[in-house]
Amino acid sequence: MLYAIICYHDEKVVGSWTKEEDDAVMARLHKVHDRLARNGQLGPTARLSPTRTATTYLKDQGRVIDGPYAEIKEQLLGFYTVDVADRDEALQIARDLTEANPGGAYELRPISLFLPGDLAPATAETA
Repeated sequence: MLYAIICYHDEKVVGSWTKEEDDAVMARLHKVHDRLARNGQLGPTARLSPTRTATTYLKDQGRVIDGPYAEIKEQLLGFYTVDVADRDEALQIARDLTEANPGGAYELRPISLFLPGDLAPATAETA
């Protein structure tokens, strides 16, 4: 079962980290990433650019605005796609990510639209 794990955090907090602090968080996250990749559970992931770089298209109005649409305390910073047996396993991954990167929130959503394909990144052997 595929789940999206959507990462929210206060962008001002994350943006205030020094390079060393950010590198330390990323190193802790890579431990989780590496385990998921070894287990064949890690699909596409992304760390998004700051919301100041966002553009939003309001489809009902046919209008484009600068910045994110939602006015919320925490911003969408990225996401994971994971292949797990059930919600409990996805929750455990979110807990592991939280240990590596405290603060913010992780929203879990089952993915109902799936385009078949290999979730694992291409390697020299498969490319």
